[in-house]
Amino acid sequence: MVQVQSKFAPIHINCYEFCHPWTESCLEASVGSYLCAIVDSLRIYTTVYMLALLMKGSVPSKEEIKKTVLGMLQSTAFLSANGMGFTLFLCLLRKLLGHFNFLTVSAIPSFLANFFAILIERPSRRTLLSLYVSNVATETVWNMAVSRDWVRPRNDGVVVIFSVCMAILLTYFKSGLHKRDGERVDSMFGVLRLIVGPYEEKSISRPSEVNTFHREQTRNDPLSSGSRWSVPGGRSSANNTYRLITQALRIYRRLINKIKCLNRNPACPHPFSCVHYTLQGACKMAGVGLSIQLALSFVFNLKSIFLSPRAIKTIVWKKKTLSLAIFLGGFSGLFRGICCVLRNVTGTDSACHAIPAALIAGIAFKQYPDTTVALYVMWKMAQISYGLGIERGIVPRVPGFTIFLYCVSTAILFHTALLEPVNLRPSYWKFLHSISAGRVATMNREPLDVWGLETSRQLVEVLRNTHTRRGVKYYVSNFS
Repeated sequence: MVQVQSKFAPIHINCYEFCHPWTESCLEASVGSYLCAIVDSLRIYTTVYMLALLMKGSVPSKEEIKKTVLGMLQSTAFLSANGMGFTLFLCLLRKLLGHFNFLTVSAIPSFLANFFAILIERPSRRTLLSLYVSNVATETVWNMAVSRDWVRPRNDGVVVIFSVCMAILLTYFKSGLHKRDGERVDSMFGVLRLIVGPYEEKSISRPSEVNTFHREQTRNDPLSSGSRWSVPGGRSSANNTYRLITQALRIYRRLINKIKCLNRNPACPHPFSCVHYTLQGACKMAGVGLSIQLALSFVFNLKSIFLSPRAIKTIVWKKKTLSLAIFLGGFSGLFRGICCVLRNVTGTDSACHAIPAALIAGIAFKQYPDTTVALYVMWKMAQISYGLGIERGIVPRVPGFTIFLYCVSTAILFHTALLEPVNLRPSYWKFLHSISAGRVATMNREPLDVWGLETSRQLVEVLRNTHTRRGVKYYVSNFS
């Protein structure tokens, strides 16, 4: 049985026994990590940048292609520098101190490596990278606290986080704080505009009275009126089908027209009735959610569909397929409906209405309680609030804060991957395993068991759960 010692006690082992047991040379380990990281980094960023180029929907110019290639190479250099820097600083600190301790086995080397690496990346991408790793690091710290019985997990915790943060963001949206000189301060508000609709923005102009005009249009609409349409000649079954479709369309149009012509409070910024406004938002976002979920399901199950086309039915009718649609449709419908109720009660349209509306609409997140989404919204809210606070002189600007947050968050993730990997998000463990060509799993954890975290056992569990394995994958020949 391994004797547990203090976290402050050092362990006297050399680099070969811990960080690169596949080679005795520190230089070979560092350069090998760099070369292997280049291969995977190039694959990742080629996909990312090419998708971004294709999503523009137009033929790229020479300048755009050049910018894409340079960005891809710069991002590849940044990510591969992480791999080399981590091994390099591990060995360098060992030689300077003569031993490893609880902080130098991962946290400090990772912080230093990421500090120099992030300086290579474009400044425009640093905030996005910082938000992503902070998201994962927050979840990791929570998992560590749960494993130590410091906190108790709550099933509705992510729902509360999502609802509160969305209430703050939508208050900014309705109050006009989301724009600076007519431009959105963050792309997040473009997503909110899609979900809750453009009429909830403060800057939107009030509609003119549309119900009277719509009633006049309804009288002249042959499909909505009771007039009979001529039915083309042909077989009786075809005529019956045509009549059925026409009648269904007529009933649908009449129903929509009646809903549109219901009452609307003058304080409401939307056209037509409040009922139509609420139902329209719910149906639209439910359709968007269903389309996204089906598209992702088809992409991730493409192999199964190719081997057995009957699998499509199983994929489509899964309960999980409807979860995103119910969440988006429910959130949009509830938010719009509650805002309309508050406008009818108070007679005004206030930004404060976003707070109760978003808190109640956030209940729909129970249908899609994704931790990643909740934490992303939380960090986005923090970033936007910090930016607005700086603009108004409420909080001081901290130089290099984005870089510092990135380095601290990544140090937490690397430290967890080495010492207690069961608390790390499985997808991030797979990323580290891939980018290091298996080195993160091959590093010897047995000397780290002296700190009482059962690191070796945790590694075995993670390898089994993520279907990864020990062993270094070489993309280039070994140094002689």
